[in-house]
Amino acid sequence: VTGSSDVCSSDLLDKAAAANVPGPDQVPAHEAREIYKRSRLPLQPPKPELASARDFTIDGGHGALTLREFRPHDSTPQINPPALLYFHGGGWVIGDIETHDTLCRQLADGSGAVVFSVNYSKSPEHRFPVAVDECIAATRYVLEHSSSLGIDAMRVGVGGDSAGGNLATVVALALRGQLSQPLACQLLIYPVTDLRLASDSMDRYASGYGLTTAAMRYFRDVYLSAPSDQHDVRASPLLAEDLSKLPPALVLTAGFDPLRDEGRAYADALSAAGNHVQYVCFERQIHGFITMGRIIEEAHTAIALCGSALRRALHVAAPAA
Repeated sequence: VTGSSDVCSSDLLDKAAAANVPGPDQVPAHEAREIYKRSRLPLQPPKPELASARDFTIDGGHGALTLREFRPHDSTPQINPPALLYFHGGGWVIGDIETHDTLCRQLADGSGAVVFSVNYSKSPEHRFPVAVDECIAATRYVLEHSSSLGIDAMRVGVGGDSAGGNLATVVALALRGQLSQPLACQLLIYPVTDLRLASDSMDRYASGYGLTTAAMRYFRDVYLSAPSDQHDVRASPLLAEDLSKLPPALVLTAGFDPLRDEGRAYADALSAAGNHVQYVCFERQIHGFITMGRIIEEAHTAIALCGSALRRALHVAAPAA
């Protein structure tokens, strides 16, 4: 995908290198979270105004779990709109519903769906599979309380970026065949799919492109409870023996991203298993670019693509299993 940028990724990387900001693998988790907020929030575009946004709390199975509901303006009062469960990125260590507030607003605005952003527990305080359990619990809650939430349980999808994309794939796998109406779609934005971290792009773009391979190893090691967990399909969904009968998926990757190859591999594996899959690589971009719309024009192109795909997938009833 090509197009113009107000500030290209190379300029952004040069400025980041000059700032010499420590990576998440170089400081304690609480400090890494603050650095992430300070460095990333200024790169985000203005927040779209929506009909409403509110927080509420559910039982996530490991304690209280906060969800943020974003309701778009074009929801028709007489018709319950579709919904998207969204899981934020950040290596299971950084990021939260605040850092991804703008992105979720953009997705709600562009898709016409109610977006539920899940503030799952992070590592190293809460290790695998706590986040998995909470994201499954949140999805079940939204489906089971669709009437009181004012959404259509027949048209619910899951999505996320990076670690959140990983969680979305795992939720889709975990709930396959367990719902009266299957999930309608998956939106997977540069997802983590193989925590063995052995792809070609993991070596080729190991440093100098924002997300580093060293940071990914750190995220993996503090997320998993044991090294053997990297082979668990709830951590590495690409290793699942059976990827059939999963929701239609849109998989986006970035060309200069250590995660590029495993995102492409997961899209190919979904297609090979007979699922409906679209795959788009933004060849000029780096990991995390979709939240950088203030300075990267292609972020808006990616958001528009996501909104269009979600409208197609969610504004018709999900196919029968």
